[in-house]
Amino acid sequence: MKNEEPPDLWRLLRPLIFRLDPELAHRLTLALLGRWSRVFDGRLPDRDPARRPDLAPRLMGLEFPNPIGLAAGLDKEAQAVPAWQRLGFGFIEVGTVTARPQPGNPRPRLFRLPADQAIVNRMGFNNAGAAAMQVQLERLRARGLPRVPLGVNLGKSKVTPAEQAAADYRESFERLGALADYVVVNLSSPNTEGLRALQTVTEVRRIVAAIQGPNQRLANPRPLLLKLAPDLTDGDAIDCARAALDAGCAGLVLTNTSIDFAGLTSPTASLSGGLSGRPLFARSTQLLQTVRTALGAGPVLIGVGGIMDAADARAKLAAGADLVQVYTGLIYGGPRWVRSLLRGLPRG
Repeated sequence: MKNEEPPDLWRLLRPLIFRLDPELAHRLTLALLGRWSRVFDGRLPDRDPARRPDLAPRLMGLEFPNPIGLAAGLDKEAQAVPAWQRLGFGFIEVGTVTARPQPGNPRPRLFRLPADQAIVNRMGFNNAGAAAMQVQLERLRARGLPRVPLGVNLGKSKVTPAEQAAADYRESFERLGALADYVVVNLSSPNTEGLRALQTVTEVRRIVAAIQGPNQRLANPRPLLLKLAPDLTDGDAIDCARAALDAGCAGLVLTNTSIDFAGLTSPTASLSGGLSGRPLFARSTQLLQTVRTALGAGPVLIGVGGIMDAADARAKLAAGADLVQVYTGLIYGGPRWVRSLLRGLPRG
């Protein structure tokens, strides 16, 4: 794979790809990238533009070649990790993965809103389960991959009752924690019934404590982060964040998708699920800044939500993010987009 595609390739291909059903296009793209990833390792030369020594933070004991990461949800089963590394990401987060395999919600469940530069998904944590992810990550680690930090995003299995959520998360961690560089506890997807109700001080403490048991038995305990929804009030988000830190988390991922469709240009009368992309930027960035102000400089904050260009990435960093993650912007921007973001970040 070359470092850069011909200048107009994505502009030519995107209208054709966008004619496909969104989930079909997603599956075909992952299949292609997954096949490439089985053959190539995606390692970057030392002078690749994705290596930014001036913007290479050391956080949570990890070295990040640049501060732009792939958000969870795009590669739920770690099919294409080497390809994401080759596209220039400074870190990669796979999942969301659940303890039990599950098919997710009925189709259609993925929708593009081009007029709003947005996506709505109600996928429902469709994935092959923690045991399958374990096999995949063991194969990657045996190849010495990836060469950037790898996060694993954990969710609750749909069949697991809320009162057993802590055990469900713990089971996933016991399989995957040692294979990850950091682990995210996802309580904030709107697409698993009752999941967001776990965003309380009591449940955050209970679930993080359940994971910390096996985590602290590792030779090198992994940094844990909590991912919160933008639809929480500022006060509730701060309370959950403090509970997570008190339970030993290293920081937060702010934010997940939103269920607030207000102000969209696209028709949404029949839509439900989580909104991502441009409309999420303002609220997710405001909450990020509010949490940073409340918690101070100590915790690691990963800013995600609505980053569509370099100015958005700069704004997240200015609002208090140590790192940023992207998803929808990549869908609209194409394979050269990550490096275009990096070129737009100021020199350190």
